[in-house]
Amino acid sequence: MAPGLKHLVQLQAVDLRLIALRDRLSLFPARIAEASARVETIRGQLAAAREALVGSLKDRKKYELDVEQWKERARKYKDQSYEVKTNEAYRALQHEIQNAQAEVDKAEDRLLERMVAGEEYERQVKTAERALAEAETAAGAERREIAADQAATQEELGAAETERAEAAAGVPEELLELYYRIAKRRNGIGLAEARNQSCAQCGVMIRPHVIQELARQESQDIFHCEACTRILYLPHASGGAASAAAGSAPATGQEA
Repeated sequence: MAPGLKHLVQLQAVDLRLIALRDRLSLFPARIAEASARVETIRGQLAAAREALVGSLKDRKKYELDVEQWKERARKYKDQSYEVKTNEAYRALQHEIQNAQAEVDKAEDRLLERMVAGEEYERQVKTAERALAEAETAAGAERREIAADQAATQEELGAAETERAEAAAGVPEELLELYYRIAKRRNGIGLAEARNQSCAQCGVMIRPHVIQELARQESQDIFHCEACTRILYLPHASGGAASAAAGSAPATGQEA
């Protein structure tokens, strides 16, 4: 086996784990924002319900004033009707009294509608207040859970970075640079297991003599997949570390 290849297989296993950990860490801000957004949505609903209730109370006072004003006007016309001297004036006042009473009825209908609406808005406010309290409690618990998960992931990331440094130290510099260049072009995967005489990453067949060389423990050469250019290795040739890396980077068989 080429010098450093066993450590390189270990390195790729750690690199793949680091990619997964960093991807997981990148999701925490969005999870926290989602928890806060749910609370803000309910807080907005509560604010809208309170605003509607305030508007309803203002309308109610306005319609109460309208009722009193029209009732006062009707009383005024009735008082005047006792003082008029002619039938024509009396009929005119009776007409005004009827109009005023009609307006009283309309204002009372509007007032009743506002009172009913106000009761509904009060119910909505109370419902939203309960929902907000429940949402804030749930969001608080969720934030604590997210924070704990984030801290554990960060700790795992630190341990993996230490493990990575140890694995990289056993790889010759030229081979390490080659691995970096390939991995950068291949979604972080610079190695490919030779499995069933094929590249486990892209599925292209590997020449028989390459398989034979990969299997030789004393081989010093580095072999690449002719299609995806990844560095090839055999799990049984590189030991248990290779098997671990193979498990971290499952074959796709579909890569171009």
